[in-house]
Amino acid sequence: MVTPFDAAGAVDLEQAGRLADHLVCHGSDGLVICGTTGESPTLSWQEQKDLFLAVKQAVGERARLLAGSGSNCTAEAVEATREAAALGADGALVVVPYYNKPPQEGLEAHFRAVASAAPELPLMLYNIPGRTGCSLAPETTATLLDRPNVVAYKAASGTTEEVSQLRLLCGDRLAIYSGDDALTLPMLAVGAVGVVSVASHLAGPEISAMVRAFLDGDLATALQLHERLLPLCRALFCTTNPIAVKAALELEGWCVGAPRLPLVAADAAVKQRLHSVLAALRPT
Repeated sequence: MVTPFDAAGAVDLEQAGRLADHLVCHGSDGLVICGTTGESPTLSWQEQKDLFLAVKQAVGERARLLAGSGSNCTAEAVEATREAAALGADGALVVVPYYNKPPQEGLEAHFRAVASAAPELPLMLYNIPGRTGCSLAPETTATLLDRPNVVAYKAASGTTEEVSQLRLLCGDRLAIYSGDDALTLPMLAVGAVGVVSVASHLAGPEISAMVRAFLDGDLATALQLHERLLPLCRALFCTTNPIAVKAALELEGWCVGAPRLPLVAADAAVKQRLHSVLAALRPT
């Protein structure tokens, strides 16, 4: 979920609650608060806490709420994960440590420390090497499954091979989610169970229908929806996320504000592309 900002650049908690309610009413089974799309690198810990509580109040028990609690500092990730559990999160999304590029032994130790910090809180490991500079190997992930709360994995390496390797090593013990909207259907075909989506801000019902159609064995409908959604998925990643999705939401009437620096607002070309894609998705 994106983090709405007001005209002064402050977190808009009221708008966050409204957006969360909208997403839950339009196909999302759960929400990730303060993830990549939520601009977590530019949010203070207090802002993240306030945002989570505002969303929790807005949606209640109607959706699973995952708190983004990752950091490239293990001590910070441990504390944030404990805080997520204390706030009543249903789970935590824990990204691979970024910038410092730890070896696999360091990644294993990092995730073990986080898992031990809140042993009752389900964890979704998040591998996105394009942003973090290193990749969590499937073999390392498999060793972490002795922790009962390591239950899910967000695959954002840009390849279905990652899903296949995880399935071979982990089987059904690990619930794998696509971290790339455009690859959701291919990843479902090799064993993923859903998607942590950006495009669901604009096309939640269609994405939900595609996933459910595939899981129900209606491959023709799933493929039809995949092809319909592909232009939107590509447009939303024509520049750094969440620049485009925030612009698209603004075009749809949502006052979510521009991203915080060092990200910038979408330029005219990106807005025009989004306008065209959204018009095609919702023909009058």
